[in-house]
Amino acid sequence: MNTGPLFKHGGILAAFAIVTTGLIALTFQGTKDRIAEQVLAKRLAILNEVIPTTMHDNALYTDCIVVQSEQLGGQQSVYRSRLNGEVNGMAIEATAKNGYSGDIDMIVGVDSAMQVKGVRVLQHKETPGLGDKVELSVSDWILSFNEQTYTPSNRALWRVKKDGGQFDQFTGATITPRAVVNTVADTLEYAQKNWDQLATTASNCEGAS
Repeated sequence: MNTGPLFKHGGILAAFAIVTTGLIALTFQGTKDRIAEQVLAKRLAILNEVIPTTMHDNALYTDCIVVQSEQLGGQQSVYRSRLNGEVNGMAIEATAKNGYSGDIDMIVGVDSAMQVKGVRVLQHKETPGLGDKVELSVSDWILSFNEQTYTPSNRALWRVKKDGGQFDQFTGATITPRAVVNTVADTLEYAQKNWDQLATTASNCEGAS
């Protein structure tokens, strides 16, 4: 029985399979790398929106620590802003657990005087046309936090107007802005109480130096 052609074709198929698998692996890795680069670029852009570039001379993305806090909604990242080596601001991630349609992930930029430099929603599932007004691309409502200063004595103002505070709610949608305002206030309170520890803990985020 002549098995030469069979082995020959089998070898060709095996080689083809190896090459194909290698190409798929390379393509997957290339796609994975591009996605990671896109995620990094987006996060860097958001960090520069909530912490002005004039406030820091360090790399915010790598000057980062991971914290666990119920007040922040679980495990979160904190990015430190430094000027001439001194921590003068932080961008703190937080999650509102009481959104209308689920969790609302956000990031709060604040300086050492507890003045808000910017707030951005990172992810949510709120209703289009109603709760999604927390997004800057939909409404400028999120900008109402800018330059507002938090102190323990003015905590009562950090509510929507319907609850006696200073921040507008949305027409037909109070739950979402209430959740965001309360979480921003909780984040600022957390920052104030833990500032020194947050400022001095060694960077421990993935990719931090």
